Amino acid sequence: MLHQMFRVCGEEWRSADSGSRDWALKELAEWLDRTPDSAAYGMLGHKGDLLLLHLRGDFGGLLEAQTQVRKLRLSGYLEPTTSYLSVVELGLYESTRKAHDELSGKGMQPGTDEWEAGIQEILERQKKAMAPRLWPQIPPSKYLCFYPMDRKRGERRNWYTLPFADRQRMMHEHGMVGRKYGDHVKQIISGSIGFDDWEWGVDLFAEDPLWFKRLIYEMRFDEVSAVYALFGSFYIGQRLDAAGLRQVFG
Repeated sequence: MLHQMFRVCGEEWRSADSGSRDWALKELAEWLDRTPDSAAYGMLGHKGDLLLLHLRGDFGGLLEAQTQVRKLRLSGYLEPTTSYLSVVELGLYESTRKAHDELSGKGMQPGTDEWEAGIQEILERQKKAMAPRLWPQIPPSKYLCFYPMDRKRGERRNWYTLPFADRQRMMHEHGMVGRKYGDHVKQIISGSIGFDDWEWGVDLFAEDPLWFKRLIYEMRFDEVSAVYALFGSFYIGQRLDAAGLRQVFG
């Protein structure tokens, strides 16, 4: 996943003739129509004017998307404000616990060749079952909420020193809150350790942005968020089609 945030260079944009502006917006709209794994959002607030979200199969595809955006006429009127690079991932706390329980129930011992073969077999089954979540499409929802986050590694609270069972329990409770909102909010979780400044990125999609507030507020009270979560900046945008681009930039 690649998030690109831009600010319009107002003076240059206003100085351009109407034909040039119309052509630049038309070109971006046509590129988005040809590229369903990219989407544009008009941003609310001072952090930028335009957010482009790209989903690709690998980093080469993301680099190509970034290059294609740079070649668009509109890019000449845009100033990058920030970006975020990550890879879609699934939390495996629940499935890992079930896998260990399954193999232990068969009398297998951790660390043996038999155990490792069993783990690999289970992982292959899980990959097939989880493929739609590992390779998602961008939801067509009207609104997007994106934010990065970390798990605490402070002197008194360090997520990475907790036993697996404790982390699994808290993540299960955390996930149960999210499932309550599944009819209203779609989410894509991505990992960014080694790729960007935070450890995870969270993308939420909804038709009504108030669902973002309800979901995140309730999650603040579960243990994993209240004790161990650190949140970065929040970015809110409304999805733009050709008419929306003209309305925002016209």
